[in-house]
Amino acid sequence: MMLVELSSAPAAALPVAGLKDHLRLGSGFADDGLQDEVLEAFLRAALASIEARTGKVLLEREFRWSVTAWREVDRQPLPLAPVSAIGSVTQIDRNGTAVPASPQRYALEPDMQRPALIAVGATLPSVPRGGRVDVTLLAGYGPEWSDLPPDLAQAVMLLAAHFYEYRSDGALHGASMPFTVTGLIERYRTVRLFMGGRT
Repeated sequence: MMLVELSSAPAAALPVAGLKDHLRLGSGFADDGLQDEVLEAFLRAALASIEARTGKVLLEREFRWSVTAWREVDRQPLPLAPVSAIGSVTQIDRNGTAVPASPQRYALEPDMQRPALIAVGATLPSVPRGGRVDVTLLAGYGPEWSDLPPDLAQAVMLLAAHFYEYRSDGALHGASMPFTVTGLIERYRTVRLFMGGRT
């Protein structure tokens, strides 16, 4: 299995101004925007860290997931949550020939923890021998910062501020996740037993 991010969160969706306020950085100066790129980078790092810990995509983005075998012939749990749409399912043979599967053959089973691709009918589109199936999907709570649950938004802000405060510190305490952040994200963490299988 391979997961590739096809789009990134736009800079306009990131709360750079909110992080400035949180850090109590000065404003009203000619160089107000001087640190915007640095703050954006820390926000993206915090997003990535929290997404990795929780298995949740925070800001909406498009992904491509490649599989060489289905876990079950009629249902395949997806590696991300929440998922709002399946864009396409494409069968690709060992020679690289791509054949889009009919959207009438599959559907999204929404779930905030373990969404799944399910068959409409007996089976999902088959995986070609020696080939793969590419699934494109849209995942995330929404395209805007305001779409995030408030506790996850707060966790990102706190972690970005932590990264900023310890940006020159190579010690372990500067790189680790603060307890307040882990407390905020704990209920979103998914225990991945059997990748959401029925057993």
